[in-house]
Amino acid sequence: MEVDEKFNAYSFFQNKACEYFPCHDTKWPEEFNCLFCFCPLYMLDEKCGGGFSYTKNMVKDCSQCITPHKKDSYVFIISKFEIIKKIMEANRGKK
Repeated sequence: MEVDEKFNAYSFFQNKACEYFPCHDTKWPEEFNCLFCFCPLYMLDEKCGGGFSYTKNMVKDCSQCITPHKKDSYVFIISKFEIIKKIMEANRGKK
């Protein structure tokens, strides 16, 4: 998925007033991106591309993943929306 460069102005955001900032341990808090506070890739399971693990009950645990919070993560996250679209199309009407 090609991402237009004009969107780069909106690709980074920090909320230092948040009581959880930064919500993950990082050596570079000045580069911590809050834009994707809740990761839109969680539903992709193993296709998300992040550093996650599973709990003993097979629940996805993203507490050690900082992929959506990297300063330059915008293009990576947006590039995964094509996969999300395909999953949604495949699941349409399966209710």
